[in-house]
Amino acid sequence: MTGPGSTAPRQFAFTTRAHAAVDDATGKPIGLDDVDTRVGWLLDLITAASGELVSRLWRPATSDVLAAGRDRQDRRLPAQGHVAAARLGWNPSYPDGVYVPSRVSRVVTAQVMATLRTLAYRDTAITALSARFDPDTGVVAPPTEHSDYVPSGFLRGVRRQLAARSRRDGGAPAGPLRITEIQDPPQTSAMARLSAADRQLAQLAVTGHDLVLTVKLPTCPAPVGRAQWRSVRLTATIPAHLHGRAVIDWHLPTLVLDHRGLLWRCAATELVPAADLNSATIAAGVDWSPTTLGAAAIAAENPEGLVSDYRGWTYDDRGLGIKLARLQAEGQLLHAKAARLTRLAATAPPEVRAELEEKIAVLDAHRTAVGAKRGKVNRELAFHFARQVTDYATAAGATVIAVEDLTTLETRGHGRVNNNRAAQSARRQAVAALAHTAAGVGITVVSVPARGSSAQCPGCDEPLSRPGGYHTAWCSRCRVGGNRDHLAGVNLAKRALLGRNKVTRRRGQMPAVRVAEHAPVRRCRDKNGPTPRRPRHRRVRRSLPDVTQRLGVNPKQHVPAPQASVWDTVQPTPPHGDAGSRDTRSSNARHTSGR
Repeated sequence: MTGPGSTAPRQFAFTTRAHAAVDDATGKPIGLDDVDTRVGWLLDLITAASGELVSRLWRPATSDVLAAGRDRQDRRLPAQGHVAAARLGWNPSYPDGVYVPSRVSRVVTAQVMATLRTLAYRDTAITALSARFDPDTGVVAPPTEHSDYVPSGFLRGVRRQLAARSRRDGGAPAGPLRITEIQDPPQTSAMARLSAADRQLAQLAVTGHDLVLTVKLPTCPAPVGRAQWRSVRLTATIPAHLHGRAVIDWHLPTLVLDHRGLLWRCAATELVPAADLNSATIAAGVDWSPTTLGAAAIAAENPEGLVSDYRGWTYDDRGLGIKLARLQAEGQLLHAKAARLTRLAATAPPEVRAELEEKIAVLDAHRTAVGAKRGKVNRELAFHFARQVTDYATAAGATVIAVEDLTTLETRGHGRVNNNRAAQSARRQAVAALAHTAAGVGITVVSVPARGSSAQCPGCDEPLSRPGGYHTAWCSRCRVGGNRDHLAGVNLAKRALLGRNKVTRRRGQMPAVRVAEHAPVRRCRDKNGPTPRRPRHRRVRRSLPDVTQRLGVNPKQHVPAPQASVWDTVQPTPPHGDAGSRDTRSSNARHTSGR
């Protein structure tokens, strides 16, 4: 049900850490270091059992069963992973003499089934691609049916694997290949998804501003009985920015260990304003740009048709893009150094090889640290972009934000360095952040086709000219032009308005418009977009000190205060650090949370 004042449930994620732990039976406090050790033992058991189960099921018959979705009695497999694994008889095994509760086995099978179901889809795609692969030319023939279409990035990866196997075997395979023949079993992550278990293993309660998790943990690395599994009550603080939110349900977290200890990856369900996509009349289009993360423009629908003022808005990343480029170049340099030392170590004497391996380990540690920094900057950039775009759309009265379909975008034609830099930008993370941030204010984010958005005129759908180079566009027929990213934003907003009644919705994906329709967008002088704020310098006092000058002494020249910097006009951003969920924080409290 949609309408003014209606709400809809949506899930969001955050992270937090426990600040207190007690034994649930005796009530005695437990040190957090001891809790980290016991959680590590739990994750070791889960990781070992998951790896063994995946290796045992890594065969074509597994993919066939999951692709068919039927068990031995021809019944449909349930969506719950641990229930489907029990139906199929896929149970994990543990070392002899080690006792593991059945609820922990549920966690293992749920994680393994999620991985195998994803790989079953890839197995079907790889089988179709290998049947169309020519080992002599290394080319995959185009598909004959629409169902055989795969993203270009996935196609390139599979083509490289097929070419490598063809060179290794010295000829074409006898028949279509399966994923188990060209790829090794996937590695499992060290985590415990408690949502797959029931109250016998873990339960979560909310008391005030605290989350209380009661979970059974082993007391030794290899427990031999029930007595060596004891319940521990962990208490963590709910992040301050979640206080007062309309949260209707708190879900069991996923437990992981990082360099700081135990981390809770939590999820919750809250009520947000419901969005009515079919009644949208104003849309904002977001175009991904090679110079900045994105640009936006507004298009509106009135009784006379589609109109726009063609005045767009460009996102300012506050220098984060330059920082990302520097970190990326640093990571590539470290990777090249490590690769060169690895080649030298292959033929070096034993004593020199030991020194080279030590240097390689140092370079790998530095490269990991650079990757962690890039992840934090990407996260900050994505959510700052999402907040700016949401504010821009809200000020314009838009109820729909159209973004380009990322599966059809491929960076090319800008040089090796720029192509690589654009390919590694956090666009998908920015889309997820934008979808979450916009949903909080009742705005729907839809994906629309990207082809031709920057090359065709929004008014007449004819190719645009480039009188000023790559970043400008002009249509001599419609007499409209300007920044090509702004014109692309108008095209994307137009496609969202024209296809709002033909939106495809799939589970786990945002709404999508599959077909790009055309209608002329008339240029109008009406104010459809928000007025951009102009940077103004802060006022600086230039009053002279009230000091009596001494006679006979030349007074010093009084120099006025320097003019305020343009950086003083930038609003301070909320602190992120290791905290925050998918919304802007309203407090500086040091609680760990994730978006």
